[in-house]
Order: sequence, then structure tokens, then C-alpha cells
Amino acid sequence: MKKSTATYFLILMMTTALLSAQETPTPAYSEAYNNLMKRTEWWRNDRFGMFIHFGAYAVAARGEWVKSNERLTTDQYQQYVDAFNPEDFDAREWAKIAKAAGMKYAVLTAKHHDGFCMFDSKLTDYKISKQFHGRDIVREFLDAFRAEGLKVGLYYSLIDWHHSDYPNVGNHPQREDKEYAKRKFNWDNYLKYMHGQVEELVRNYGKLDIMWFDYSFDDYSGEKWKAKELIEMVHTYQPDILLDNRLTINEGTKTSGRMISAYGDFETPEQGIPDEGLIDKYGNPIPWETCMTLNNNWGYYEIDKDWKSPELIIHTLVNCVSKNGNLLLNVGPDARGRIPDASIRILKEVGKWMDKNSASIYGCGASKLDKPDWGRYTQNGNTLYAHWMYPTVGHINIRGITNSGSVYLLSSGAELPKEKAWWGNSEQGNFFVNVKSPTYMTFELPDLYDTVIKIMLQ
Repeated sequence: MKKSTATYFLILMMTTALLSAQETPTPAYSEAYNNLMKRTEWWRNDRFGMFIHFGAYAVAARGEWVKSNERLTTDQYQQYVDAFNPEDFDAREWAKIAKAAGMKYAVLTAKHHDGFCMFDSKLTDYKISKQFHGRDIVREFLDAFRAEGLKVGLYYSLIDWHHSDYPNVGNHPQREDKEYAKRKFNWDNYLKYMHGQVEELVRNYGKLDIMWFDYSFDDYSGEKWKAKELIEMVHTYQPDILLDNRLTINEGTKTSGRMISAYGDFETPEQGIPDEGLIDKYGNPIPWETCMTLNNNWGYYEIDKDWKSPELIIHTLVNCVSKNGNLLLNVGPDARGRIPDASIRILKEVGKWMDKNSASIYGCGASKLDKPDWGRYTQNGNTLYAHWMYPTVGHINIRGITNSGSVYLLSSGAELPKEKAWWGNSEQGNFFVNVKSPTYMTFELPDLYDTVIKIMLQ
């Protein structure tokens, strides 16, 4: 019995030691992590970007997946390609809309899953420049957004429903076409084409800040794409570029157990926000960005009128930043090249809020304070921002701060009243704030979307 007990404790101690060893990152991992955080610093400071899904699918006006969803052959889809003539396209106007909304960077679809190129690729005639007076929409986008002082990125689909050597796998429109499946597909030839187009983008269009690959699935992930070779080539021409994580299968909103990726610089939850900030297995925060639509579709969809409100977008942005994340918010221009009026109205409202409150977004991240019932916190160094999102009876309670200085309304700079004690409550690190005196009364908030209170920590 004693021997068994001793053996049990020996095994327990060895297991504990092993687990403890696994909780300590290796020097190589720590170096890689520190390099990642340095490389992504500008992006994590900017926090808010515009995604733009634009292509021939705008003519069908049923979203960017119309070819797959309706099992359209290339011949059937050609009607939309032939009719695509975005005569009202003005990249300068797009850039002004993004900047006015408070966005700091933008990502445009250079090629989506349908394979139709929005740039003047020399590797195919399946491109906008062939039929749009020789104009290169990617180049015009990059020039216009750079001119407004915005960082720029390009989306490129790893899959291609048009290329003859891309097999009918996954969500290919002919995925159940047995005759189509009998064709001979030369995978190496497709990879040569795909890598070649990416090289065109990173070599011929000036400095790019982001390359947004999409997407991996099943066995089509990582080295199936010759991902390491692709990344090395991209970094040869663009050493400072940031890459998303979708050269491998995206883990979505999973919040723990990760390691930083060898294939990308940031994680990409889609159409959702993690319950907590994303961290690696050692507890270190990982750069991440939620990509989200303004309605329910990425590409233009004529009858989709389920627009998210400005309030919801602001709350979503704050939610992301409060968890050390970014928000990449999508617009889907119509077939004539215009961002929908509803999108513009929403972005203008978001921009009005950002004009007064962007200090609580740019350069900010998570606070160590627990999330309060009335909203969220963001923090930049010794400056804490209390986002009062939900009206309450009376004042709000700020807990967990041992030393604080003055408290201000961020939008105007006006000092706000605070009380350290209420009804005999003198708990250390506990005080109350309101927009008027006396603090225990109930007043209308200055901003019904999100009233931001700036708290100086000492």
C-alpha cells in the first residue's frame, strides 16, 4: 500500500512538472511572439478598417457566393461578367467614406472565389481591365486610399471556381457534377497560377500593408497551397506586410489553446466576436480581427435590407477593442460601383461618434477591470475609458481602481462629478460617476449610442 501510494505521488509530481514545463514558452516561441507583436503594432493601434467585396457577382445582386449557391457553370455565370461595367466606380469617394467613418485601413477583394480578377493580371484574360476601358480597379483603389492616408490591403482567394485546373471540391459550383469530376486537374499548374497572381500583386502595386488570403478547408490547408513558399515569396517583395491566418483552417472564436501561427500574423473570427480576447496557451494575447458585414451579405445583395444599426456597429467596435481586437467592417458596392446609401448613412453616424470618441479606440486595448453591467472598458496606458452604453438608474459604479485622478466626458472634455462613497459605502477602489450632480440621480446621457468617460489613473 505504501509503495503504491509513493508511486502515485511520484507519477503526480512528474505529471505536474511536465505540465508546468509546458506552460513556459520556449525562447524561440517568445522571440517569435515578440516579433509578431512588434510587427502588428500599427495595426493593433488602428483597430478599425473597411472590407470591400466588389466583383462581377454584384450584377447578379445575390451575394458573392451566387455561383456556388446556385450551382452555376462558368458559361451560365458569364452573363454577369459580360454585364459588369461599374461606370460610377470612384475609388476616391470610397476612400473619403472610409476615412470619415474613422477607419484607418481598408482591404479590397482583388480576386474572389469566382476567379474574376479586379486587377490587370497578365496571367489571365478573366479580368476587369479587359472590358472596363483598360482600367485597373485594384490600382485605383490603392492610389485613392493611400492619398487619404489610409493603410491598404488586398484580399485574394486561394480557391478559384473558374480555373480549369482547380478541382470540383468543397463549395465548387460543380461539386456534384460527376462528368466534371472526370476531367484531369493539374494541381501544380493551378498553384503556379495562384502563386503567380499573388506575386503580381505584391510586386507591381507598391507597398501593401495587408494581404488577406481566403480560405482553407478540409485537406486544402497549409502546405497544400505550398504556403511556406508563398509566404517567403510575399515577404521578398513586401517584408513588412501583415498576413491573415487563412492559409490554414480558421479557428473562429475559439478563445484558448492556440499557438501563434507560422502561416499568418492575426486571427480572423467571422461574423462573430469571441467571448474573451484570443490568447495563446501561455496566456499571451494574440492579434485578432473580426470581419463583419453591414447587412447579412459580403457582396451586393439587392433585397438584403437587414442593416445593422449605427449603435450596434459602435458597440461591436468597442466590444472588439475591449478584448484586444480589431473590426474589419464590410461594404458591398453595387454593379455600378456605388456603396449603397444605407451603408453610407450608417458609416456617417459611426463617423460622428468617432469624431468625438476615437481616443477610446485608437491605441486602446483591454483593461484588467471586469466588464461592468452598464457597458465596457477600453484602456490606453494610464487612461481608462468607461463606455456607458446601457442607460441605468442613477450613476455608474467604477470598481477596482485604487488611485484615480479627474474624470472627464471624452466628447467635450468637461469634468464630471464623482463620489467616493455612497450610503456609507467606502470600499477602496470603488467610486461613482454621473454626467451631472448629484451623482445618484438619473439624467439623460449625452450620447445614447455610447457615452465615453475618460478616467485618469494615477
